[in-house]
Amino acid sequence: MLGACRGLDAGIFYPDSEEEAEVAKQVCEQCGVRQTCLDYALSSREKVGVWGGATERERRRMLRQRRRSA
Repeated sequence: MLGACRGLDAGIFYPDSEEEAEVAKQVCEQCGVRQTCLDYALSSREKVGVWGGATERERRRMLRQRRRSA
């Protein structure tokens, strides 16, 4: 299965602000590999862009929550 982002302008997934990230998040909402993409970004500590429907800030929050609950 291919990601919904395949063939789209990659710039969409590297927004300048949280507000601009909404376009990328909408693409991710309908993606069949969203969770796999998010898991990759979290495990590799991807610092830039929208991955699996989550911005950099949201992924940092997820990682902090995981550490607290471990």
